[in-house]
Amino acid sequence: MSSTPTFTPELPWLEPGDPFPPVERAWGPNDPAPGLLAAGGALDVDTLLRAYGQGIFPWYSAGQPILWWCTDPRMVLRTQQFRLHRSLRKTLTRLLQEQRLVLRLDHDFERVIRACAHMPRRGQTGTWILPPMIQAYQQLHAAGHAHSVEAWIDGELAGGLYCVNLGAMVFGESMFSRRSDASKLAMCGLVAFCLAHGIPLIDCQQDTSHLASLGATLMSRADFSRHLHKTTSHNAPVWRFEPVYWNHLITGSDAPA
Repeated sequence: MSSTPTFTPELPWLEPGDPFPPVERAWGPNDPAPGLLAAGGALDVDTLLRAYGQGIFPWYSAGQPILWWCTDPRMVLRTQQFRLHRSLRKTLTRLLQEQRLVLRLDHDFERVIRACAHMPRRGQTGTWILPPMIQAYQQLHAAGHAHSVEAWIDGELAGGLYCVNLGAMVFGESMFSRRSDASKLAMCGLVAFCLAHGIPLIDCQQDTSHLASLGATLMSRADFSRHLHKTTSHNAPVWRFEPVYWNHLITGSDAPA
């Protein structure tokens, strides 16, 4: 009996400035790369803003063209459901009480994204944060849409992450850590900031056990698209972290801890 031939769906090729295909046309679960939507295009600010506004993100490796994705389901973190585990809560509280931890936003975006690019990943070689991606997100940062969240411990940058913000929606991108739990402390800071500003959801893109341990869950692409439609048109917050924001995470209130 002959085997059934495999079928690879056509992948749209984009020229710079072309509109993205409808996200429903992304490759499905039985295709070679589920969630892959298109290839080509450009990484300029306008294209990235159009992409994120539709729930699309770039992700590709060296030697590949720009690849655009819109996964289904989507990994998201509802900020009200963030799991601040007991050990991390103790570490966070102790560092704050000892005045050893300072959470900074956009203090050194370039340093953060380059640290993320060089952070080794389990089971991976190389990085997807290639020089063109670094340059693109630096331009997005200069335009006020990409931000770094930095955990400074004992006066040194210990860990952090960078993200994209459109209205009342935050899209997490990548994180790094130079000390134990430092990237998790940066995530705590981002969640505290989002809670303080009424941002209900952080997009995590990929389904990982690490994110699930922090409370992230899966959302259908249709529901995610509806959420984007409701939130991205809101006014974006001022990206400045106030120490009182920690109370939204630690005590669930605005009162001093």
